[in-house]
Amino acid sequence: MMFEILTPLGFTVRTSESYWQRLIIKHPDIGDKLDLVQLALINPDQIHRSSHDKTVFLFYVMRKEKRWVEAVAKRLNGDGFLITAYQTDGIKEGELLWHK
Repeated sequence: MMFEILTPLGFTVRTSESYWQRLIIKHPDIGDKLDLVQLALINPDQIHRSSHDKTVFLFYVMRKEKRWVEAVAKRLNGDGFLITAYQTDGIKEGELLWHK
């Protein structure tokens, strides 16, 4: 296990080293930002529920003005796992669940 993090919503999100390696192939710009991905899960600026899938949660931490790191996690049967992570210049639509 690469990490298992308790989110402010009360569930943990985990990922393995092998999954992280596959993720950074798709999003190489996030490869050196593991600390920001973890921060987005531990202490996010905002958390939204996906408007397309109620089991998917979008965790955002601001990196600089109008630039966020987004960690996307899915929760099934109480278990949370990282789906993807990337940098974005906008917050996606979805129900706001939590903010600082």
